[in-house]
Amino acid sequence: MKHQHFYFREQHFWLSPERVIYWEDEKALILSDSHFGKTGHFRKSGVPVPQHLFLEDLQRLFSLIQFYKPEQLIVVGDFFHSRANKELLLFEKWRNDVSQLEIRLVKGNHDILKESWYEQTKINVYGGEPLRINSLGFIHDCADIDDYPQHNDAYFMTGHIHPGIYLKGTSRQSLRFPCFYFAESFAILPAYSKFSGIALVEKRKSDKVFAIINSELMEV
Repeated sequence: MKHQHFYFREQHFWLSPERVIYWEDEKALILSDSHFGKTGHFRKSGVPVPQHLFLEDLQRLFSLIQFYKPEQLIVVGDFFHSRANKELLLFEKWRNDVSQLEIRLVKGNHDILKESWYEQTKINVYGGEPLRINSLGFIHDCADIDDYPQHNDAYFMTGHIHPGIYLKGTSRQSLRFPCFYFAESFAILPAYSKFSGIALVEKRKSDKVFAIINSELMEV
């Protein structure tokens, strides 16, 4: 697996083209916006979205856990897409296979399942206040950071907008790619789910952006 070391704020991170970050110092795998259950939600509404998209995302996460061997999984919101559907039963079986892994979920706007279900699947849910681990804070939407001035010394990991970058190629061609976006006081992770759109971000001179292109990472 091709991944890129990124030393930032005196912490060691590994960026993966599989849309996750491995935080070496805390043995934590970080992702955002997996939207598990989204394909089932669409099918329930009569839109024939194939289930293999969900199964591939789930299997990919299992492979990443086997590769990095984290002690904890930190999800920066929208772990699940909507209310319960049959795909959650498949997730429960998956959870049994990684039962030793601590899962921390920072609630996103789509995380609306019953508290009893999170408890049943041993997912620790954080809502109302950002999750704070040492110098890092975790919150779903970077637009909400200013609501928590007590954490203004933290660097925030966020998600929500599914960031992408616009790159020009030859022959007037241009394409959009998902990306990791590191601004001065916060980062925005790409959507883990490949069944998602992209919101273009504008890179400022001081920002660091890593585009995901054909399973490779390229600093822009």
